[in-house]
Amino acid sequence: MSQTHKLETIDRAAQGLYPSPNPYRDFTADSHKVIHMQDRIILASGSDIRAQLLRNAGLEVEVIPARVDEEAIRAALEMEEAKPRDVADALAEAKARKISAKHPDAIVIGCDQVLAMGTQIYAKPATPEDARVQLTALRNQPHQLLSAAVLYKDAEPKWRHVGVARLRMHNFSDAYLDDYLSRNWESIRHSVGGYKLEEEGVRLFSSVQGDYFTILGLPLVELLAYLGVTGSIAS
Repeated sequence: MSQTHKLETIDRAAQGLYPSPNPYRDFTADSHKVIHMQDRIILASGSDIRAQLLRNAGLEVEVIPARVDEEAIRAALEMEEAKPRDVADALAEAKARKISAKHPDAIVIGCDQVLAMGTQIYAKPATPEDARVQLTALRNQPHQLLSAAVLYKDAEPKWRHVGVARLRMHNFSDAYLDDYLSRNWESIRHSVGGYKLEEEGVRLFSSVQGDYFTILGLPLVELLAYLGVTGSIAS
């Protein structure tokens, strides 16, 4: 899909509007040190974990969630048989573009994550039963997490990256699945696939290949490298 075609699709749909040094770090801690920033940075996402990852890296980040119709965008792209990585990229760009239009002088980071098993894309489960159906389908099967980040400035895209992690669940029992959902539903309801690898969800897996930050929803290492090269942060 061409870039122009993808942006036109987003416009039509949205109108109407490992390697971490310590992968088990407590990302809810607020003990980060802020490094002096060259540019104002806005995260166009309401994700607490993404904001915390950036702040733990020493960035001073303003959070302004972008209100876009993600379901409409995703449905429009799936109708055109877009690849999962293109769906993640398009959703991330829609968010960055929306906020950058209002704050053109800032660096705006749009993010999105999709889970794909083959060509099937899974969204966040709406109910515990949805989560049960998703996890049953993923059981004993490989899947991918694709975490996209798109950076805008001056209302134009400046950088983009899609990180990919490959995971496989083991053949867990129905009884364990029921117990897992009853214990964790409130935590996993906003996570694609119905799990959080940084929590009890890790017990669902037999293998995990990929960058830990990508699994959490942000290609952090690549993003920091770009910000450093461009002088937006000290490096």
